[in-house]
Order: sequence, then C-alpha cells, then structure tokens
Amino acid sequence: MQPAPDYDTLREVENRVLWLATSIVHHANRVRPNPSGLKVGGHQASCASMASLMTTLWFRHLRPEDRVSVKPHASPVLHAINYLLGELDESYLTRLREFGGLQSYPSRTKDPDPVDYSTGSVGIGATAPVWGAIARRYVNDMSGDCGTGRQYSLLGDAELDEGAVWEALLDPMVGELGELAWMVDLNRQSLDRVVPHMAGDRLHGMFTAAGWQVITLKYGELLTQLFDRPGGAELRDRLDRMSNPEYQRLLRCDAEQLRRRLPGDGPGRDRIAALAAGLDDAALLAAIRNLGGHDLAALDRAFDAIDDTRPTVVLCYTVKGYGLPSQGHPQNHSSLLTAGQMRELAVRCGTDADDPWQAFEQGTPAAAVCQAAAERLRRAPRRIAAPPKMPQDIGRTPTGTTTTQAALGRLLMDLTREAPEAAGRVVTVSPDVSSTTNLGGWVNKVGVWSVTERQDWFADDSETILHWSEKPSGQHIELGIAEVNLVGLLGELGAAWSRWGQPLLPIGVLYDPFVERALEPWSYGIYSGGQSILVGTPSGVSLAPEGGAHQSVKTPSIGLEQPGCVSYEPAFAIDTEWTLLAALAQLGRPDGSSAYLRLSTRPVDQTLAAVPGDPVARERRRRQVVAGAYTLRCTDAPDITLAAMGAVVPEALAAADRLAQNGIRADVVCVTSPDLLYRAVRARQGQAEAESWVLDQVFPVERATPLVTVVDGHPHTLAFLATINRVRHAALGVTRFGQSGSLEDVYRYHGLDADSIVRAAFDLATMKF
Repeated sequence: MQPAPDYDTLREVENRVLWLATSIVHHANRVRPNPSGLKVGGHQASCASMASLMTTLWFRHLRPEDRVSVKPHASPVLHAINYLLGELDESYLTRLREFGGLQSYPSRTKDPDPVDYSTGSVGIGATAPVWGAIARRYVNDMSGDCGTGRQYSLLGDAELDEGAVWEALLDPMVGELGELAWMVDLNRQSLDRVVPHMAGDRLHGMFTAAGWQVITLKYGELLTQLFDRPGGAELRDRLDRMSNPEYQRLLRCDAEQLRRRLPGDGPGRDRIAALAAGLDDAALLAAIRNLGGHDLAALDRAFDAIDDTRPTVVLCYTVKGYGLPSQGHPQNHSSLLTAGQMRELAVRCGTDADDPWQAFEQGTPAAAVCQAAAERLRRAPRRIAAPPKMPQDIGRTPTGTTTTQAALGRLLMDLTREAPEAAGRVVTVSPDVSSTTNLGGWVNKVGVWSVTERQDWFADDSETILHWSEKPSGQHIELGIAEVNLVGLLGELGAAWSRWGQPLLPIGVLYDPFVERALEPWSYGIYSGGQSILVGTPSGVSLAPEGGAHQSVKTPSIGLEQPGCVSYEPAFAIDTEWTLLAALAQLGRPDGSSAYLRLSTRPVDQTLAAVPGDPVARERRRRQVVAGAYTLRCTDAPDITLAAMGAVVPEALAAADRLAQNGIRADVVCVTSPDLLYRAVRARQGQAEAESWVLDQVFPVERATPLVTVVDGHPHTLAFLATINRVRHAALGVTRFGQSGSLEDVYRYHGLDADSIVRAAFDLATMKF
C-alpha cells in the first residue's frame, strides 16, 4: 500500500472520477448528434455507486501484478480512471458506445485503454477472476514467470442472483485461491426495483460457509459517530431493521421530511427524534447516506484487512446514484441527468461544465496522486512466446473398429511421443467426466494439476485403472460437475498467451448435450480472446440407449453459427486426428481461433475411411478434411450425391451400395465442417474472407446432382449445401426429442437409417419438373 494521502485530496480525485464518468454518459446521450434517435444508454447511477470504491482501489491499493474485473455498468468509471492515469486519450471520452469508440461494457479486446477482463453478461465477469487465478497459477507452475497478484471482482449485488456465481464459488479448488477478492456493490437495487429484503446477513452466511473471509462495510464514519451519542443505539437498531424500500425512500427526503420519517414508530422513537433534532439539516442529510461503501477511510481499512490465505468478499453498502440528483430513486438505473443538473454537479465536483474533460492542473496534490498511481501501476510489456510447432499428420492409419471419442485420447498420447514440446503445452479440463470421455490414458500419463501435491491413496491398488496423481506439474484439471465453470476456465487458459506471454493449448471435454448449458460463457470467453478447443462427446441420437435427455440435437448448428470458432464433426479416427491437430495449431496466437469438435461413441469400421496410401493423395485428403469435406466415394457419372457427417456416414455408404444395386450411381461426400463450408460459400459470394477451393474439389459444378444431406442433428445444418450448385435437395436429420433404444431403432425413428436415405434418393432421382 502507498503512503496514505490526505483524504480530502482523495475525495477530490473521487469527485473528478464521478464527474468524468457521468459526463461520458451525458455526452453520448445528450450532446453527441444522434440522427437515428436510437437510445444510446449508459448508467450514471450505477457508476456513482462505484466511484468511491474504484477510486480507493486504483489510487491507493492496486498493484501492477493485480487484475480487476469491473462490473459492466461501471465501465465509464474505469475509463475515467484510465484517463486520469494517462492511459486513455481525451478524444475517446466523447465516444462511448460509438463505432470504434469506448465499448458499452469493459472489453479487453475492443476498448482502447487497459481492461483486464471483459464483462457485460451478468455473473460471468464476477467469476472470470476465479478462472484467471487458476490459469495464472497453472502457467506459473509451467514456466515460473507470472508472479503473483490479487484477482479483484467488482460486482453488483444483483449479480449474486446468477447461479454461475455460486457454481464457481463451490468448486473445491476455489477455497485454495487466496488471491481472490470480491468487492460487492451492495446498493440494494436491481434494474427494475429496490430489492425488498436486506441480503447482507444472508450473503455473509453463504460466503462464510464456503470458507471465505467476509468483511462488511455498512456504515461510514458520520453514522458510526452518531451511534455513540444518546439515541445512537436506537438509531442503529432502526437502520439495521429497516427494509430496503423504506431506507431508499429516506434518501429522497428533504431534512424536514427526514426528521419526521426517520424515528419510525418503535419504542426508541423519541430518542432517535432527539438525536436528529440536534443535527443541522446538512449534517442530517449527509449522515443518512453515509454508508461504508462511500467512506474512503473505511474502504482503506477493508483493503488492508484482506487475508491473502483464503478468498475474501467485501460487502460494501452503497447508494445507487450516490452524489447525483437521482440517488436512491427506484427507477434510476437508466436515468440521465439534465443539462441543468450536470451544471450543478460540476460545481459540486469542483470542475467546469463548459470544459468537461479537464484533468488536474500540474503541481496540485490531486495531480500528484494521479501521477503516483500511474507510475505505480505501469506494467512492463511481456514478450509473447511463439506457440509450439504442431505436426499436421502423425502418420498412422487407424484400422479395426473404433470411435472418434477414443481417437481424442489416442492423439493426446501420440503427441507426448511425436511432439513433446506441443504436448507439454496441452492442458485438458473436465467437469468430472475424464474417464467416460477417453482421457484416462492421458491423465495417467501427465497427472492431475493441483495447487499442492496430494497423496494418491490408491496408487498401490492393483485394480485401479485410472491413477489420480495430483500435483502442481499435472496437465489435467478436474472441476466439479458444472459446465459453466469448465468453459470459464477454458477461456482464461486460452487467454494465457496474451496475459502472460505463454501460449497454452487448452482442451475442454464435456457431454455434448450440455454444450448448450455452457454456451453463453463459452461464447463470452471467445469474445474476450480466449482460444481453446471444446470437445462435445458423446453426441447426437447415436447415443441411443441414453434417451432423449442425453441426445443433442442443436449443437451442430451451434458450431456453425458461433463466431471466433471453427467447428468439426469427424466421421473417422484419422479425421479426428487431422482436425484436432489443425485446431491445436490455431491456439495461442494473435491470429488464432477456438474450435469445437463434436465426437461420438459409435464404433465404426475404420476401413470405410479408405485413406489413400499414396503420400500425395493422403495429403490431399488431409487438406480437404481440415477444409470441411472430402469425396469418400466417387462414381463415373453420378445420379445423386449423398453428403453425410459424423456418425451417420456408414449409413450413407450402405445406402450408396443399395442405390447402385438399383441402377442409381451415388457419390458420397463426407462433411467434416459445415462451418468452414458455409464460410467458403459466403466467400464465393463475396460476403466473407475465406478460402473456397474446397467447394471446387468436392462439389464441382460439372458433377452437380440432386443432393441428400444426412446429419445426426438438426437437418438445417447441412441444408445450405444445396445452394452451392443450386440442386434439388432432401435434408435428413433430427427434429424431435430422442428416444431410448438400439441404434437401429433410433436411427429409423429419426429417419437417419439407410432405408430413409435410399428413399430420399429415389424421390430426388425420379422427380420431374
């Protein structure tokens, strides 16, 4: 901690932060031209409730090694602070929510000033530092050069309604992360209302039960002093028992109304009234809103009291809109100050409404505080290490019968032998499904990462197949059964190249039906620059005996539609190997990308892949697999084309054989990535930047025929393929909830069996126009 400044000077800095944040929103909504009339938005009241806390943190306690996640609606406060620290050019202060300007919410990839964590989706920003702490520790164990530092989450109390917060809190690993410090803006309001009941005591108990240190800042110095005077004990009891709406109503009272309402109807009414009568109007009005979250000295003490041996939460009671005319009003969430109110605020904050962006004059105490903080917080640039060289082809051709899920575990083991440097950067993450997703061999080989080494009490048990060796050098991270936690950690591990200069190759494995449960935080992690591979397995109705609850339907189109991510659904083990290697090669680099692989537990005869023996032909096949599709069976003059993906490719091949027996020649195309094929189609149309050569090789116009597409998922995933050559088309896939049964029965139920493919092909081949 830096030497304590004069609190009057720090309050001057806080007032300037409040003014700048409020002005940033005001200019975007009331000054900048808006020809469309569309609401710009911003959150002046939410900023005001955080100004004291953020001023104390940045100008008194923050260190360069610390990282902070700022609650979404306080982004103008962050930009105001960065401006005073010299980290943001003045020209951006007029560009909140403008194209190319300051983002609506903090973004580490899009904002022009330093942002540690992207926030915006409620709850995700709160938990991001949890996964950031684990990622930093993991990288430190691997390379030893990340240092230490606290991970702060600045969050609103309404964010604690999000289940993702408590999923993260309860993971067994989190209790060991002493660098976590959550600062809760307990302003008692949500977007629509004043929250009816006081939550502080309940939250205190919940965090305490999870093993966290809990610090409560409820009242400031003015109120604390009043509590020591006659009638003070009664006043404290009255405020402690008061409902949130009643307290908020007191904030809207003038002094006369406050003297009438504050005593209430309880037995201590007369003593409270006498205490209030002894205060002048200004002192009374200041006291009622003197909460701990706005008391700089109390905030100072709270930061000093943080115990770095366990996670800490500081419950900071605040007033939403503190210092603004809208303070405490139940509908102040999106309210905006008028021009007249802005001028009054400028006077109160000691600045000039006609020159809103002025910084402190050089040589003043406030300017010295800002300069000292800027010098203290300056981070040395990190050199980003190059990602490891990744092989494109291990060189083996799988035989026999196996699954694409099993191919994942086999490839990881192959990497340890064929590319040990690359394998050393791989880190796998699982929500308690390691053994059922074929990671057992990998886990036995590399061990489980843990903050400290733990004894494996089953190491000498001869019947134990999966050895759970937990140590700081392990490369597999096991979380509890919470998919949101999995993708949250994946995002932070995938951002290690940009945060710490150390590229990792993170692979998260979960059951494919639960990808949808994890979709929002996974997408947000990609948006924030986290590059990783998500493996959904087993997938689709091919998981026939499990029934509808465990049969994914929409996930193929999710992969197709997700920005910043390439999706693959391989049919064979060799396809899995090639696409995984290609995906791994895109991680840990500025121009990199995430990937999603949809794998299956269906055993498939690997000779059906017909992998070419000639090296040149094999490489051509590999390039096509990675680009999105390849021709698996080619006839002399096709009458029909069957394009199938993933687990249902054997049905397409069986259908082609039967069609041939009936005089209908069928080409069979194996689609590995509808995502990349769709990009190729858009590129050919001039709508996107992407390579389109695969369309010429796999869907050449001279071989265009009617098309049947087959996918173990929603049929619209492949329906666009008919637009490549504008041919007649039948789309087969899953449009209903699944059923338990044998593979044959379930495929027949959904129309994925060979009979259904043959039927669709007959219809197209004989159709007349």
